[in-house]
Amino acid sequence: MKTTLNGSNSASILHKLSGANARFAADYPGDSAERQPVHTVYGGAHLFRSDSAAALGRKALEALRRYAPNSATLAAATGLPASIGAAVYERVVAKLEREPVEDYRIDFEDGYGNRPDPEEDAEAERTAGEMARGMDDRSLPPFVGIRIKPFTEVLRARSVRTLDIFLSALLGRSGARLPAGFVVTLPKIQVPEQVAALADLFDVFEGEHGLHRGSLRMEFMIETPQSIVNTRGEFALPGLVAAARGRCRGAHFGTYDYTALCNITAAHQHMLHPACDYARQAMLVCLAQRGIFLSDGATNIMPISRDGDVGAIHRAWRLHVEHIGNSLVNAFYQGWDLHPAQLPTRYAAIYSFFLEGLDAATARLKNFIERAAQATLVGDVFDDAATGQGLLNYFLRGLGCGALTEDEVLATGLTLAELRTRSFLKILEGRRAG
Repeated sequence: MKTTLNGSNSASILHKLSGANARFAADYPGDSAERQPVHTVYGGAHLFRSDSAAALGRKALEALRRYAPNSATLAAATGLPASIGAAVYERVVAKLEREPVEDYRIDFEDGYGNRPDPEEDAEAERTAGEMARGMDDRSLPPFVGIRIKPFTEVLRARSVRTLDIFLSALLGRSGARLPAGFVVTLPKIQVPEQVAALADLFDVFEGEHGLHRGSLRMEFMIETPQSIVNTRGEFALPGLVAAARGRCRGAHFGTYDYTALCNITAAHQHMLHPACDYARQAMLVCLAQRGIFLSDGATNIMPISRDGDVGAIHRAWRLHVEHIGNSLVNAFYQGWDLHPAQLPTRYAAIYSFFLEGLDAATARLKNFIERAAQATLVGDVFDDAATGQGLLNYFLRGLGCGALTEDEVLATGLTLAELRTRSFLKILEGRRAG
């Protein structure tokens, strides 16, 4: 039988394929192995202090104990399952005492507003000093950063000046050190050139202050239609990522600016609007496997009652939980919080999400690991090798945010050393080698 491919032909084809695979791997490096915070707390720059995270935790605990003094009340208020209510409540309290805020953004944009230049100059320097003090005192959350004003024609000069003052003061007072998890948030992006300009500024700062290249990272605010689809009718997000030149850590959806720019009236601007579903799905598809964290937006109905109306607090909590649940189902594991009384429901919703699925996920991963790469059937759900990393991610996220205990994760049959690899394939390779 005559064969179509000879040795030279097949070698050429395989060489081209190898090059294409390499280019794909460079463009799509896979999910990030870093810990992702479950939320970002945004606060106006004028409010920030080095101990803001602890202060927010105290206020959050006060709200929880006042409006939901036990697990049954919290479950009834939020609609979360009463069957796991006691475990959820206990872990929420522990989290608020131990690490109430995972990510905090000092906001020089909407939460701060447009103020006289001398006032913003002074605030940029003051907040940098507070952040440096927090580094010394170890009072900062695991992730921190600032949101500057957008790079529009009107505001770009002010935005660059604020960034310059803040970073220069911070690096000067900290000995050219950045806090762990530090990021700069760029809002209201419309064109890739705005992202590229921020990357250029980072290059300058790193060179002037002796920072390693790539130390400064950014996250996008996806809150304009042009940041989803550009003027040529193409998805815009890949171009924004390319313009960041490897510096993009996350993309945060801005619900209210986005819906407003889509001409949606105020009464219908909310997290569950179909326009938001489309934008989030575009983000999910365009940024899949790029190692970029996705974050949903904020619930803007605050759990506040001036006359002590418990019902008003509970209604706001239930809405917050509904929004978080929708985000989690759609693979947005991070969101915004704007008020300390939202922290109890942030963690309650997330912990319920993980605890409700714990038994089934444990059985699936345990069985799958034991058979090491052979497809298995547990109940009526069939798992193949692609599921393994998803199951591992479930336990890593749950453990990282305090939803799951170490013992609950180890019940899968994994070891701590295997967990630290954060890679299902590496775990299987290690088991086979053993």
